[in-house]
Amino acid sequence: MHTRRAQPSSSRAMLMLVVAAVGYALNFWAWALLSPLGPLYKDLLTLSGNQQALLVAIPVLVGALGRIPVGALTDRFGGRIMFPAISAVSIIPVLFLGFFGRTSYGALLGGAFFLGVAGTIFAVGVPFVNAWFPPERRGTAVGLYGIGMGGTAIAALTTVHLWDAVGSASPFLITSVALAVYTVVSWMLLRDSPDRTVPTTSLLSRLTTTARSAVTWQTSFLYALSFGGYVAFSIFLPTYLQTAYGLELADASSRMAGFVVVAVFCRPLGGILSDRFSSISVLAAGYSVIATAAVGLASTPQSLQDGSIPLVATLCFLTMAAALGAGSGAVFALVAEIVDGDRIGSATGFVGAAGGLGGFVPPLLLSALYERTGGYGVGLILLALTSVLCLLVTLTLTRTARKTHLERVARASA
Repeated sequence: MHTRRAQPSSSRAMLMLVVAAVGYALNFWAWALLSPLGPLYKDLLTLSGNQQALLVAIPVLVGALGRIPVGALTDRFGGRIMFPAISAVSIIPVLFLGFFGRTSYGALLGGAFFLGVAGTIFAVGVPFVNAWFPPERRGTAVGLYGIGMGGTAIAALTTVHLWDAVGSASPFLITSVALAVYTVVSWMLLRDSPDRTVPTTSLLSRLTTTARSAVTWQTSFLYALSFGGYVAFSIFLPTYLQTAYGLELADASSRMAGFVVVAVFCRPLGGILSDRFSSISVLAAGYSVIATAAVGLASTPQSLQDGSIPLVATLCFLTMAAALGAGSGAVFALVAEIVDGDRIGSATGFVGAAGGLGGFVPPLLLSALYERTGGYGVGLILLALTSVLCLLVTLTLTRTARKTHLERVARASA
């Protein structure tokens, strides 16, 4: 006779969701510290455009690849251990950058590399939150957890102002204190769901199985555009706006923060709509909007150099931000639907890595294309074409894979 475990209470599940989302936001705040400071470091250390782009892209790359082992470790050890562990480790590179980062470009690159650890936190939260909620609410729950990516907005809004008003070390010192407090609080409050499925196979076996799944690569490709596009613009947008339209750094950073805020608040909307309708429909709509907005931006005048930005460009950026945010939420609603419970962390690691890599490549590509062509139009057209390809994958391969998985689950439970 089997004993059914009691379902976690709604209030306790919500507490776990809130604490997890706060941890996500704080670590992403740390992860994004170098982006708004890129132009300042460029002037301070006389860096080239490519050196600046590499500096802000390195934490993205490390954070992306690190999500693969961190996701698998979360399957094994749970978020109750992994959240405080990642937060505590991230304090070290933050303090190093604050007190030694200005000394040389080599010191900056070294600190940026280890700062990438903070970006792996995403792979901890998805399986942790997923286990606390029933299937019909997981899209909404994981979408709400995704609000934590707004930590990049905190970095955009505060870092340059703190640097100017208080001192160059102040943004890093404040962030490290916040991470230290969270490490203690999360250790005291977080508990893994009693319904969490603990894997019995080895870490290598789970990673191998996940890597061989076609669904893993399909969802990774979709997330590489939706979340990768968000990360890329949140990193590169200040430089883009300064170069293309002649905006001041503070104005460009504030506009980037607006882009981030729209994307952040649309991410849970993507999860909610996926629960209400379907993740496939939300993704299809999102990629259509991204492609349209990219073409719109490519068609607007650039290099105005008068401190203004066309209204149509502003509207394109904001609608693109909304579509990227909603698409990011919908991808993980899809993952929760078509991945077995004991491999959610491993799958999240691969998909999250793809999202991070999707944010690593565009800043370098846009910078290179600008130096070669004198504009960003070619890069934007490439973005539109990639969006169309994602749309086709969503409506064909991924739709079929979702239907097949749901039918298999229905037969198994019949």
